[in-house]
Amino acid sequence: MGEGIMVKNNLKLSVIVIAGNEQDMISDCLKSALFADELILITTPSSTDDTLKIAKKVTPNLVSSPYSHPGIDFSAWRNHGAKLAKGQWILFLDADERISPELKSEIENIINDPNPKFTNYDLPRANYFLGKRVRFGNTYPDYVKRLFLKSKFLGFKGKLHEQPQIIGESAKIKSDLLHYTHRDLTSMLEKTIKWTKLEADLLLKANHPPVVWWRFPRMMFTKFFERLIKQQMFRDGTVGWISVIFEVFNTFIIYARLWEMQQNEKSRHL
Repeated sequence: MGEGIMVKNNLKLSVIVIAGNEQDMISDCLKSALFADELILITTPSSTDDTLKIAKKVTPNLVSSPYSHPGIDFSAWRNHGAKLAKGQWILFLDADERISPELKSEIENIINDPNPKFTNYDLPRANYFLGKRVRFGNTYPDYVKRLFLKSKFLGFKGKLHEQPQIIGESAKIKSDLLHYTHRDLTSMLEKTIKWTKLEADLLLKANHPPVVWWRFPRMMFTKFFERLIKQQMFRDGTVGWISVIFEVFNTFIIYARLWEMQQNEKSRHL
């Protein structure tokens, strides 16, 4: 797959943050990463608020770069940040994530090892829905691969569910990355409107079979059973129930959008 991205100098750690309109979240995110040698902020095309202005107040030495190409492409955003990074190690964060003190110590031990055995690490995420910590419904440990030895990092692939390409052995970190997702119902609805369109478009491009009426109850019931019963999200209480019902609704919107796209495609070929 080619060579990894070359290291430019001897900085130990570069933290790369991807953000859109995150003026309410970006400050705490960057403050949790101030121990890094370099902080890089990649603002997406949707970023129109004071995210960048607030970020520069947290750290005057912030390396900031907008990604101006239209559309949603998480891999492109992350790879853009990786190309700017000068650290021997790179760590990717989203604006709604925080590095816990325990995670900070573990990362420092890793990057200060002169002979690292592993080239990449999976971080367990502790998720918070509507301000409450959740542990079921496959929400914990919710491992994400985010810490890489840059010389072995080849880049991310995939517009939405991006996956890193990396040379070498992987290991799991013990300490949690804090994730404050689904902060309120308004933002959850806004994300549904935004992301379900892309999800449906990916299914359309993958030549998904025509959506017929029975697919809606089938996919919605599958999601409900998987999250609530199989993964026991009811054990997270009211927040767990809200999350499950919202995911079922989200699934319905994806397939309704896909049906609409398929009908539009059919009309164009008539």
